Amino acid sequence: MEWLHDIFQKSPESALFLSLAVGYAIGKITFGRFQLGGVAGSLLAAVLISQVGVQIDNGVKAVMFAVFIYAVGYESGPQFFNSLNRSSLREIAMAVFMAVCGLATVVVLAKIFDLDKGIAAGLAAGGMTQSAIIGTAGDAITKLGLSAEEVKRLQANVAIGYAVTYVFGSLGAIIVCVNILPRFMKADLKTDAKKMEIKLHGGLPQLGPGQRGAVSRLSGRLFRVTGAAGKTVSQIEIGGEDLVTVERIQRGGKPIEVKQDEVLKAGDLVLLVGRRDAMVPTAAQIGEEVADAEGMSVVMQTRRVVFTAKGMNNKTVAEIVDMVGRDMRHGVYIEYIERYDNPLPLLPELKLQHGDILTLYGTPADTKRAAQTAGYELVPSEKTDFVYFGAGVLVGLLIGLLVWRVGGIPLTLGAGGGALLSGLVFGWARSKHKMFGAMPTAACQLLKDFGLAAFVAIVGINSGLQAATTLKQQGLTIFILGAVVTLLPLFLTMLFGRYVLRYDNAAVLAGAWRDRAVQTRHSVACWTRRKARCRPFLSPSRMPLPTFC
Repeated sequence: MEWLHDIFQKSPESALFLSLAVGYAIGKITFGRFQLGGVAGSLLAAVLISQVGVQIDNGVKAVMFAVFIYAVGYESGPQFFNSLNRSSLREIAMAVFMAVCGLATVVVLAKIFDLDKGIAAGLAAGGMTQSAIIGTAGDAITKLGLSAEEVKRLQANVAIGYAVTYVFGSLGAIIVCVNILPRFMKADLKTDAKKMEIKLHGGLPQLGPGQRGAVSRLSGRLFRVTGAAGKTVSQIEIGGEDLVTVERIQRGGKPIEVKQDEVLKAGDLVLLVGRRDAMVPTAAQIGEEVADAEGMSVVMQTRRVVFTAKGMNNKTVAEIVDMVGRDMRHGVYIEYIERYDNPLPLLPELKLQHGDILTLYGTPADTKRAAQTAGYELVPSEKTDFVYFGAGVLVGLLIGLLVWRVGGIPLTLGAGGGALLSGLVFGWARSKHKMFGAMPTAACQLLKDFGLAAFVAIVGINSGLQAATTLKQQGLTIFILGAVVTLLPLFLTMLFGRYVLRYDNAAVLAGAWRDRAVQTRHSVACWTRRKARCRPFLSPSRMPLPTFC
């Protein structure tokens, strides 16, 4: 292995990328329905590669962790701040209870079995499958005033404890969610998840990625007037409950201006655009449908608009329809509503919030008018605003340098806590003002995945030589204690949620466990307006509504 050692000495970064490549390959291997995952795989690969003899500068490790934790906060900021309300008190209570149970379990076991701080932190990181603990614990260890050698030893033990306990940490959560929780609740996860999905979507059919209904809900149709002769444009549109719009009229082969008081005559060609459920009865009253006619085509457009209309925040769609004049919403339909990159069901009782993204459908003139009234148009961009990103990380690192002393005890957020706090605030600010601070979802995901995996791999590379000795001495004990850290908080939280918080839906209860529930491969993650870093599992509804907001 001398040749490999020589390569790593000349290019230490090659060991990092080898660890990532091998680690993610290992992480993709499926054992039944279980996968180790790229992060844990990278750590194991790094520990093995480190036996050749290689070290990577700790500055690189610090940068990777800061980037990762900032991206987590940036993505979570909007949901985090909007979840701080009475409607999510149960989920907040569940999160706090589980965190306290996990911490108490680790502290008690560390005292009983005389574990050092590094192993204890590794138990928490792996047993509760919270990889970020590796970074925050490593940063906290540097603040203890220990010698450089002792700091290095404890930080290495964090990674060792994580590596030993992570596999059962993931598998144990799956076992509890899939096998124990449904029996305890006397329910079925998939059935309960479907019930909640139907409830939140008002019974509307749900579509998966790449799917759409065979019958479009919005349509344009061309008619030759017979039965509607003598009626005005206004009467036609109101008769369709304002869900259809007369976009073009042709008389004697010549176009005429569309006015609300324009009277239709027999033989006129009329182009209608609107919702199919309103189009069908309206069409029956107008006359014969025509396949096509020269000069009757109309260009339609979609615009993505950031909703910021004054006086309309937290109003329902139905309330906003009543507040907006008919002339303003005329000819404009909503195709989608998104909140923090997640689709929302298009229901009349849905409350819109400032920062929601509305996808409007209509003619260019109509959608432009509606966009200016509803807020401002979101210009699509695949570029990251590195001014905003760099400033956010910098602010977080500076916050991490601050130290408060309480009774002689130094209190500090550290680089990890500071970057997380900064990410939360900067992400929330971006959600309110989307004209600056762009970071595409794919870019944010890359920063999270690469930052965490690279950080963990560097920890494994720098501590791998110590791993063999520690595993021989305490490996079995660490594994068993990790299983306790995994299972005990889950069981206690399950009882707390069922009998104290009164959860009666197994899927919602599992969703309140957040990361643990995700690993069951069931779509039971937290739903809209739930706590931070939870993503709605609901599919987008394509039901358009006859209003701009």
